[in-house]
Amino acid sequence: MSESGRDETGEHDQQSPVADNEVLESSSESVAEASIAPSVEEPATRSAKVDRGVTPGMEIASAWAWRFLVIVAAVGVIGYGMRYLSEVVVPVTVGVLLTALLIPVTTGLQKLRLPRGPAAGITVIATIVVIAGLLTLVGTQIAGQFEDLSDQVGEGVQKLRDLARINFGLTDADITNLFKQLQEQITSGGALGQQAAAVGTTATHAVAGLFIALFCLFFFLYQGEQIWSWLIRLFPRRARDKADSSGRKAWVSLTAFVRATVVVAAVDAIGISLGAAILGLPLVSAIGILVFVGAFIPVVGALLSGAVAVLVALVAKGPVIAIIMLAVVIGVQQLESHVLQPFLLGRAVRVHPLAIILSIATGVVVAGIVGALVAVPTAAVLNAIVNHLAGHDVDPEPPRPLPRRRPHPATTED
Repeated sequence: MSESGRDETGEHDQQSPVADNEVLESSSESVAEASIAPSVEEPATRSAKVDRGVTPGMEIASAWAWRFLVIVAAVGVIGYGMRYLSEVVVPVTVGVLLTALLIPVTTGLQKLRLPRGPAAGITVIATIVVIAGLLTLVGTQIAGQFEDLSDQVGEGVQKLRDLARINFGLTDADITNLFKQLQEQITSGGALGQQAAAVGTTATHAVAGLFIALFCLFFFLYQGEQIWSWLIRLFPRRARDKADSSGRKAWVSLTAFVRATVVVAAVDAIGISLGAAILGLPLVSAIGILVFVGAFIPVVGALLSGAVAVLVALVAKGPVIAIIMLAVVIGVQQLESHVLQPFLLGRAVRVHPLAIILSIATGVVVAGIVGALVAVPTAAVLNAIVNHLAGHDVDPEPPRPLPRRRPHPATTED
């Protein structure tokens, strides 16, 4: 019994170190695991235990809110900078629009084996000659018909006075007093001086902007590809391909819009001028040019130019001819909106009518008439860029590699 007890005790004594080691090893492993586990699970446990009192919906809303505020602030800063530098931004924008219109002329001259520089110069000079010829034509027509037009205006004013007396019960004395008040308001010393200073400042800015626009037009036609490549290289390398393809998409949309607008404006001007000539109205060429220029301002421009044509008909020929002229204007504008614009613009420019109205209103608030001129092209360009970046292209194009710089020749040392 004792020996067996000693044997059992001995066996226990002999096996106890191994068992103790196993226990120690298992305990050490458990301690190690315990020491590692809290470090891994500690952040999740802390975040789960900490109650910040904010619901998940509020966190999502706040995340969207501050990002939206950052975007609005960035847009506001960019808009303020563009408005502050409007004397430079507006001529550059006009140069870009003219480039989109006239680049086929330069390309055609280059195909006739004419260098790119002279081709761009000839295009700019021809544009100046055409614009000067149109202005000369309008000035000559107004000067030649000034006496007849002044007599017709006097008769028209008398007709308007008769209508005001009959319909509104105004006497000649009331109408005369209104004209005197208007004359005093206009010819007052302070107002007249402010208007003269404003006209002088505007004329100076217009001349400076004209030269900037012409210089931009020449260099955009001459070195447009090199300028675009330089701008693309300002982006990070990963974004260059996307920026290049987005710019090309925007350029396609812009050129399609400008060319379609020119064709539509020409059709409007020809149609309304023919109607005015058939009715025997004065200043037919001036009316046509005004309608052509007004067609570049969507909705508002067509309305104003048509109203001018109707007023000229009312003053010169009476209410019956004015009603006929109004019918001509409405018919031409309906042909433009329902036939020409959908056919010419097609799938190249897709801007919702509500977006057009809102962009025009925003352009008028920000930059006046110039803002209304560039509002719709800007909306078309932004629409093309957003659709391209979102992968919703109407006609997707494969990316084009950017032109690389020529490597400099290696120099060898003697």
